[in-house]
Formats: sequence, structure tokens, C-alpha cells
Amino acid sequence: MAGEPSGDALGGALLAGLKQVSPGVQFQGIGGPLMQAQGLTSLFDMSELSLMGIAEVLPKYFHLKRRIAETARAVIDAKPDVLVTIDSPDFCLRVAKLVKAQSDIRTVHYVAPTVWAWRPGRAKKMAHMIDHVLALFPFEPPYMEAVGMDCDFVGHPAANAPRATDAEQVAFRVQHGLSDANPLVLVLPGSRQGEVARMGPVFGEALGALARTRPNLRVVVPAAPAVADAVTSIVANWPVEAVVIDIRNMDMEAGQAQKRAAFGAADVALATSGTVALELAAAGTPMVSAFDLSWLSRIIISRMVTTDTGCLINLVTDTRVVPEVIGHAFNAANVQSAMEGLLADPSTQAVEMERTMDLLGRGGEDPGVRAARVVLDRL
Repeated sequence: MAGEPSGDALGGALLAGLKQVSPGVQFQGIGGPLMQAQGLTSLFDMSELSLMGIAEVLPKYFHLKRRIAETARAVIDAKPDVLVTIDSPDFCLRVAKLVKAQSDIRTVHYVAPTVWAWRPGRAKKMAHMIDHVLALFPFEPPYMEAVGMDCDFVGHPAANAPRATDAEQVAFRVQHGLSDANPLVLVLPGSRQGEVARMGPVFGEALGALARTRPNLRVVVPAAPAVADAVTSIVANWPVEAVVIDIRNMDMEAGQAQKRAAFGAADVALATSGTVALELAAAGTPMVSAFDLSWLSRIIISRMVTTDTGCLINLVTDTRVVPEVIGHAFNAANVQSAMEGLLADPSTQAVEMERTMDLLGRGGEDPGVRAARVVLDRL
């Protein structure tokens, strides 16, 4: 089961890998369009779980509790060979805890908790309900194994993701009236409603200021399906014209191709911090990373953080090559300043982006197949 688009992408690749390694495998669970394309019928709409931050979760607390109990009961009744929970720990690990309390079903969690970044005690707590962890980053297994869980580095899907060809990038620019002579900024305000509402207006203000110094600037905004309406509404109020890419009415492959072309065609990106940083690295698109939470979540979480960066490129390479505008520093003036610096010299991130992809398994076995293989091997 997965609870957000990035988890759905991992789950879709895992299900495809399981079908390849073990033909005839059957699935039940919760997932989005990519998992459903592999044959999963979702217990309920995955978008109900796409929440982040304490202030965002609290209003839906009782509804989520009901969904946790409902999901755990469905797992126990199904008696599967293995339960694979994908990221979304606030939901998934609570389900796994209930399942473990009432059964001996083997539990696998895909995406190791970021104990190297904040709340290091989570790994020890997780060991009570998780048997096996699938890690996206090569430095994570020792953290999990130290508290008694099996753990395998399976690589990150972004490392082997297809890239848009030069011809596809040119076609994308032509399709949307984006001249090669104009710098193209890719803007990614997030994949959750709360992120888009918080990040979108500040991004727009910063881009408006940026456009005053660079009047030939063009902006394109690929909208995650779950937040496409919110993105379209917010972008309509920006002081700079932007092309919104809404893939909801496209078939799966066409939508993914359009997204890849947007990532590849852009000169630079302004992105809400998250796994999208790895997609940008795979495309070779330099970025400014930004993030903020509600004031309550910011105060609480700031006391738990043990690293000075939230950008995955910086973490994987142990550098600080990607500029970040985070928390109290997140405002339009600081975002504009960071983007001005990036546009002035976008080449500085190239080497570390390539190294990130190498460290995450580029050129090796497909991560979905690799994950499927280790899940089955350890049963």
C-alpha cells in the first residue's frame, strides 16, 4: 500500500517487478494510478492519505484512524504472504503495527525512515512491526540492521528512469510556444494540497520579481494529478504567465512522456523539496529547492532535525551544491535571489547530479525488479 504519488511510483515499479519475477502473483491493497495499472484495485482513493505536517493531519485524525483500522482488518482477512507498506509512515506503520499485533504476516517497508536526518529513534520503534526494509539510498542499511531489521539497498527508480530525447524536448517547446531563445523555468509547487497552498503563492511572487529583471523568462508548471485543480487556480493569480501541464486527460504513457519532456526542456527548476529533486537530477536540470510547513509543524519538527539540508542531492553526495530556501527563510525575496544566482551559473550542479545517479544505481538492474527479487528471496 502507498499513500502519495512518489509511493505510487515505487509501488507501480515493484508490482511490475513482482509480475516479472513471479508470474501469477496477486495483489490487494491501496495505491494510485501506477499501481492500479499493474492490476491493483485500491481499497479506497489513495489521495485521502496525501497529508503532511501536524497541522494538516490533525483535522482528519479520526477519519485516518478509521482508515487505519479498516486497512489492517483487510490485510488480516486477506492473509497475504507479505504486506508491503510504501513510505507514508504515519499511516503505513500504524497499519503494520495492528497487523503484527494480530497475526504473523511478514511485513516489508519500502523507503527507510530518514533517521540520518531527524528522529533517529524511529528505526528502533519501527523494528517492532517491520521485518524487512527496502532502502533507496546505499548508506541506509546499517541504520536498519543495527536495530534488528533485514535491510536491502534496492536502488532508486530515478536512476534508471527514461530521459526525454533532444527531439522530444524540442517538440515540447514547440507544442507550448516556448522559444529556445527564452530561459525556461520549471516550477514544481508540490504534490499535496497543503504544499501547493503554502508554496504556490510565494513561488508566484518570486517569479514575478524575477520576470521584471528577465522579461523574456518563460514558466512551465507540471501539475500532479491529485493537485491539478489547486495548481491551476493558484497559477492563474501569479503575476507572470505560466503554462500548466495537466496530464489528467492523457493516457498513462503520454502523461509520463509529457512530464519527462518538461523536465528535460527546462533550463532551471524551482522545486518544493522532496523526491522530485532526484527526477530533476536524472534529467540534468539544475534547481533551487524550497520548503516550508505550517508554523506549528515548523516549530515542532525544527527541534527534531539533525541535518542542515533537506535536499536529496545534497544528502546523497554529502555536498551543499543545491541552494535551499527553507522554513523561516522561505519568502519571495530569498527565492528570487536564489533563482537569480542559479540562472547566472546553472552549470555548478551538473557533476553532483551525475554522481547522485551513479550512487543510486544507474545502469544496474531495474530497482522495481531488484526490490521484487529481495522481497521474494527473504520470504
